[in-house]
Amino acid sequence: MRNILFSGNIKVFDGILTCMLSIFMRTRSDESYRFYIFTMDVSHLRVDFVPVSDEQIAFLDDVAKSYNKANEVIKIDVTDLYMSEFSGCPNEGAYCSPYTLLRLFADKIPQIPDKLLYLDADILFNREPELLYDIDVTGFEYAAARDHYGKYLLNPNYINAGVLLLNMKQIKQTGLFEKARALIKTKKLLFADQDAIYKSTTRKKMLPQRFNDQKFLHDHTIVRHFSKRLFWLPYPHTANIKQWNVSAVHRIFKYDRFDDILFEYIYLKKKYAECGGLE
Repeated sequence: MRNILFSGNIKVFDGILTCMLSIFMRTRSDESYRFYIFTMDVSHLRVDFVPVSDEQIAFLDDVAKSYNKANEVIKIDVTDLYMSEFSGCPNEGAYCSPYTLLRLFADKIPQIPDKLLYLDADILFNREPELLYDIDVTGFEYAAARDHYGKYLLNPNYINAGVLLLNMKQIKQTGLFEKARALIKTKKLLFADQDAIYKSTTRKKMLPQRFNDQKFLHDHTIVRHFSKRLFWLPYPHTANIKQWNVSAVHRIFKYDRFDDILFEYIYLKKKYAECGGLE
């Protein structure tokens, strides 16, 4: 069983669905997957900060089981943990959302296994996910690739926390997430969870950029991360194009190698809507 962690609110459905499909459609392994989704209700902060719904979880679980009956999707509500640890903290209004902080609770959830792959929802696998998951992280807290911009602007080994192969046993021994939570609660950080993890790390394994490519797509790219990026033309600007923005993926990135995944996503999203799901 391979174990994946996502986190987010009701709006991560499209990202999780497309990312899961990329895992199922790129793997060459028969091994099953268990997907954990950390979510919470902090609608007092913003009206759409509500948990991933039970209907969404049930649909994602049905999709997962259509590829392997042993696959499963598990929702874990961490609202109480968040409110006791981070409510009102300096990083609650982080550059993304408070949901980016939820991965820092992985050491406090009893059913979380010793090896876990955390993924942001704006990710597609271009090649076999086992190329990443099966990396040996013995003796390391995690494995991660460099942040595309941070490696130039902050530190050559500054990591992007959107793809983290976690050694939870080691993390509990070193107190990595405990130290990161302490930073989140006491110090305003530019990139919140990512800075907190980076500053609290004892030992990490650095991965080549192909394991988390935030700007380019090559034949050797394993993970394409659709994070916000800088475009120089027709004038310098940033854009946040996600993989579920299918027309923009074709029009701006000129990608067609994800078409099998995205066409299946369009079909399933329509099916979900017909069953009474949210558009």
